[in-house]
Amino acid sequence: MTIAIDSTTTLKNGVEMPRFGLGVYKSEAGEEVETAVKTAIQTGYRMIDTASFYKNEESVGKAIRESGVSRDDLFITTKVWNDEQGYDETKEAFERSRSRLGLEVIDLYLIHWPVTETFEDTWRAMETLYEEGKVRAIGVSNFHKQHIETLMQTCRVEPMVNQVELHPWLSQKDLHHYCQTKGIQIEAWSPLARGGKFGDPFMKEIAGRHGKTEAQVILRWMLQKEIVTIPKSVTVSRIQENADLFDFDLSSEEVSAIDQLDANERIGKNPDYIDELTFE
Repeated sequence: MTIAIDSTTTLKNGVEMPRFGLGVYKSEAGEEVETAVKTAIQTGYRMIDTASFYKNEESVGKAIRESGVSRDDLFITTKVWNDEQGYDETKEAFERSRSRLGLEVIDLYLIHWPVTETFEDTWRAMETLYEEGKVRAIGVSNFHKQHIETLMQTCRVEPMVNQVELHPWLSQKDLHHYCQTKGIQIEAWSPLARGGKFGDPFMKEIAGRHGKTEAQVILRWMLQKEIVTIPKSVTVSRIQENADLFDFDLSSEEVSAIDQLDANERIGKNPDYIDELTFE
């Protein structure tokens, strides 16, 4: 299966979205995240995923400008946070994010979590931003099927992306299939399960077979399943290692075997309980 670091998937509105990128959750503003973003771009990454909640948008924007790569060749995602949701509030939050990033147009803007009382009004604001040309694509994050179906009942513009926790131990098979039927691109955050599963004998065996790391095998598995993935790291060598995915293929038998690791095991929050959740 031929995939390159700059390979893209076509969203339902025709926008080309990279299939592989860098996540910057919990990457500290300033030198840490700037170095990570610059390293990623120099390595060939073309997508950077940030959020208002991460408190590092300004540093991400600075790194993008200093990267030496044309803005037109990059795909930048950010998200509206829970306490910024609502129609007017979302439009104001978007302008703050756009200003911090120093960008005229955001490539992808997401609702970070489906806050029960506000996410429908938030989506109306997202539609307005999209129709005004301020964002190239809009989508959601951490939405279950029922949240998406609620939006579908009244939306003018359907979600183009759903970014969710996804890794071999939480493969979200039903949600992935549902999104495929609706033309919604699934995207994985925490694709490596924060490293908590490294050392799994089965994954080590597959990795050894290909002369790769477990992380590389997991990320390759996602790419072969047409899942967009955004591994997070601030370590230069790890950022480079995570991108060394394009000189091997997993067999269909290996892909199927990794599929069987699914245990519905979350490391993050469950969106079903959004109104009870606290975030740090």
